[in-house]
Amino acid sequence: MEFDMKQLAVAIRTIAEEKNLPEDVVKDVVEQALAAAYRRDYGDRDQEIRVSMNLNTGDVDAYISKEVVERVGDPAYEISIEDAQVMKKNAAKGDIIEIHEQAKTFGRVAAQTAKQVVLQRLREAEREIVMNEYEDKIGTVINATVARVEGNIVRIDLGHAQGIMPRSEQIQGERYYPGQRLKVFLKDVERGFRGPQLVVSRGNTQFIEWLFRAEVPEMESGAVEIKGIAREAGVRSKIAVASNVPGVDPVGTFVGGHGTRVNAVMGEVGEQEKIDIIVWNENSIDYVTNALSPTKVAKVILDEAAKKARVIVPEDQLSIAIGKSGQNVRLASKLTGYELDIEAERTTLSEDKAPEASSAAEAPEKTVEAGTPAEKPLAKEETTNEGHIEVTELSKQPKLKKKNELESSLLEAIEEHGE
Repeated sequence: MEFDMKQLAVAIRTIAEEKNLPEDVVKDVVEQALAAAYRRDYGDRDQEIRVSMNLNTGDVDAYISKEVVERVGDPAYEISIEDAQVMKKNAAKGDIIEIHEQAKTFGRVAAQTAKQVVLQRLREAEREIVMNEYEDKIGTVINATVARVEGNIVRIDLGHAQGIMPRSEQIQGERYYPGQRLKVFLKDVERGFRGPQLVVSRGNTQFIEWLFRAEVPEMESGAVEIKGIAREAGVRSKIAVASNVPGVDPVGTFVGGHGTRVNAVMGEVGEQEKIDIIVWNENSIDYVTNALSPTKVAKVILDEAAKKARVIVPEDQLSIAIGKSGQNVRLASKLTGYELDIEAERTTLSEDKAPEASSAAEAPEKTVEAGTPAEKPLAKEETTNEGHIEVTELSKQPKLKKKNELESSLLEAIEEHGE
């Protein structure tokens, strides 16, 4: 077959445009393919041959490298000193001489070889371009478009390359559709068998941090900073913030006037995800207390060695501290690094039992004189030290709820101890 260099030049420019590759890169790839084809038809496959194309004139020039020797053993790789000095006057033994030959035609097999080399080299060149462009963007947020949804994996169009967003990196409850524009966090660029694989995320903690960085200019100046983030994407996030400048309110800075800053972040991640912003504190007890916000904490007992903490809260605050499905305490634990055990405040046993005994001692006298049911005096949790009747057995009995059972119990106590 005979190559039409003008058509080849057009093909090179078209490929460069479609693949988003520099024209010189595509030209080098084609030259390597032609060198492989030339070796196939005119030389040896181990020969060192380079090919140069002139896209304007249509010339294909091949240059075969040979070593200068005194006596030629293999003419495919060696050239005599006499012949070498004809091309280069000062050629000496051991030099490498390039012999120029013009290639005009190639066989069918050589042409097929050239095609395979072109495709392979183009893929490799494209991978390198992608790697070089996106390796510097790892750890940043970039604009993207959803290309297609394949089961649990979302294919993302990043412009010059495509990335994937696995289910683990998606926001829970968020729906994706082709053509949808969104922001993604470039998590990693993996070298795979089929080329570089760009992994993006919307569900990791760094995504939230970058969104706040775009909304809070004070972070760039260092006036405020994010100390820690615990996140369950699509559900809730807790962010610990601190101020490095006296008088600056870190929480207010991140919330913004009328909540504009935090609302902008929520608008990107979805309104269903709640964001708690708390003040970071180097004191672990205060930090744990803040992390459990909005819970009112009564007491925190730390075990630094085991990285555990017992948190005592008022009984009416227990459900708030734990949160829906344990969400609040789980995020607080991630944020602080402590394993949190939530307990409700309880009164002592002596306070619980004393009222029953005292009330039981006074009850017979009140019940007999007034002729009223004995339920109220027995159930009342108030006592004094003035009672003289010891009713140890009665205090151990379970609380009686029916009126006839209460009266029967009181009569038995009167008969046994006397009035």
